[in-house]
Amino acid sequence: MPIELWIFAAALFGLIVGSFLNVVIHRLPKMMENDWALQCAELRSEELPEQARYNLAVPRSACPHCGHQITAAENIPVLSWLFLRGQCSACKAAISARYPLVEAANALLWVACVVHFGAGAQALGAMFFCSCLLVLALIDFDTTLLPDDITLPLLWAGLLLNLSGLYTGLPDAVIGAMAGYLSLWSVYWGFKLLTGKEGMGYGDFKLLGALGAWLGWKMLPLLILLSSFVGALIGIALMVLAKRGKDIPMPFGPYLAAAGVIALFWGEPLNRLYLAL
Repeated sequence: MPIELWIFAAALFGLIVGSFLNVVIHRLPKMMENDWALQCAELRSEELPEQARYNLAVPRSACPHCGHQITAAENIPVLSWLFLRGQCSACKAAISARYPLVEAANALLWVACVVHFGAGAQALGAMFFCSCLLVLALIDFDTTLLPDDITLPLLWAGLLLNLSGLYTGLPDAVIGAMAGYLSLWSVYWGFKLLTGKEGMGYGDFKLLGALGAWLGWKMLPLLILLSSFVGALIGIALMVLAKRGKDIPMPFGPYLAAAGVIALFWGEPLNRLYLAL
């Protein structure tokens, strides 16, 4: 199939999958909270409350203000939001611009994967990698949670794909997974012993381990530097533009995710530049 068709397919299916990613970003944290509530009730030997089914498929998407169920025509990625002018068709309540932005971002990432890796397995794996990081970044930004339901499959997928050396050699991937997890685990415990406070969550360890499984241990110093640099830039921007107080905790997951995407596309030249400096 010509590369142009691959690019078109990546853009089209990237938009469609991006629409589903919005559902995951919104519903997965709530599903986790429901599960925790049920586990707590079981531990207290309480009668489990009746709950309506709530997962990634049920119930149908609806307006949070009036309950209007989203029709198929109102669920076309990006175009429906533009046609509706960012409003619910029933009650005219505003619909967040983040929904079409996520769809467009996922499509652009998928197109970038095809342009960078060409048509084939590397591009397909990179699409999965980028979509997972996009979801993790936004869930962590909203809730300071990095769900195991995404970080662990991402880690195992990286090891599986690198059995054939798709992105790095298998030994580098295994060492990357272990070193990625243990490096932030060590920082966490060192900070906690010195200050008595928790500086990051366990999800950050798992995410860096997953990035190491995909990109190899040699990328870990670059990933930490890039995530710190991106975090500093965004943190300063939030304090200056949004008047966010410096004492408000900021999740580290979005910066790790951004570093992972940068390293996927430009890791090798950046590593050479870093080592030269």
